[in-house]
Amino acid sequence: MQTFNLPGTDIAAPNVVLGLMRIADMSDDEIRALVRTARDAGVDFFDHADIYGGTTHQCERRFAEAMRFAPAERDAVTLQTKTGIVTGPEGPYFDHSYEHIVASVEGSLRALDTDYVDLLLLHRPDALVEPEEVARAFDDLEAAGKVRAFGVSNHTPRQIDLLRRHVRQPIVVNQLQLSISHAPIIAQGLASNMVDEPGSVTLDGGGVVDYCRLHDITVQAWSPLQAGFFDGVFLGSAKYPELNAAIDRIADKYGVPPIAVATAWITRHPARMQVVLGTTTPERVTGAAQGSDLPLTRPEWYELFRAAGHRLP
Repeated sequence: MQTFNLPGTDIAAPNVVLGLMRIADMSDDEIRALVRTARDAGVDFFDHADIYGGTTHQCERRFAEAMRFAPAERDAVTLQTKTGIVTGPEGPYFDHSYEHIVASVEGSLRALDTDYVDLLLLHRPDALVEPEEVARAFDDLEAAGKVRAFGVSNHTPRQIDLLRRHVRQPIVVNQLQLSISHAPIIAQGLASNMVDEPGSVTLDGGGVVDYCRLHDITVQAWSPLQAGFFDGVFLGSAKYPELNAAIDRIADKYGVPPIAVATAWITRHPARMQVVLGTTTPERVTGAAQGSDLPLTRPEWYELFRAAGHRLP
């Protein structure tokens, strides 16, 4: 398993992160087996959010109830959580106010049964954000030792710039949707200046991967197996025969399961991205982790890109 330190921090970052958004109905033994398998594969970085589960903080609470980490065990893992999405009778809406951020973190700390989280991400952009309030919340949480580092999720370069004008701490992570078949943040750069190609239109998010590389922000790729926006997985899908044929052939060549190739397509990128897995199947965690060390060649990487339906000029 490849690892690196998140830029500007001493937080060790494996190329694969286990997202725990689907554990609400799992038993303690099932959660422990999933986490144990991940750690055996070198994955000790766990992604949460206050909204994961049927009720607020439910998946965070189930994780803590099942694992019951002793202090030394807690320090051996990295816990990341997110805030900013509000559900319920008045929702959904987004809230990056000082009061909401602080209250959400306090709730996450109680649910996770920990004194601190390693990373806090703003889950989605808030159109009504007042960056001065975000900065005050980050300062207070850091000063109290409750959050070690900060990041965002699904933010564009300009939205990050607005935060960075006021936030004193470095923004070290941007969590973005990315898979072989859902790759506009990569395809857009390759389609630049192509006539009649929708991907050539540079929207506000244009160049977000290059922006993150320029500013030492680690991209965390969520939904790495999804064909689109929760349209189902592309692995084994009859909608993607050419892509699956290429994946299967490359998997056979390297002696790994197909899921490892899906992971490797992301981790092969020189931006040193992290893949956020949302699976609850231990075997898939093991298989995906194998992709972290898979040395895809340039021809293989581009073959997968083309097989997914992306155009090259």
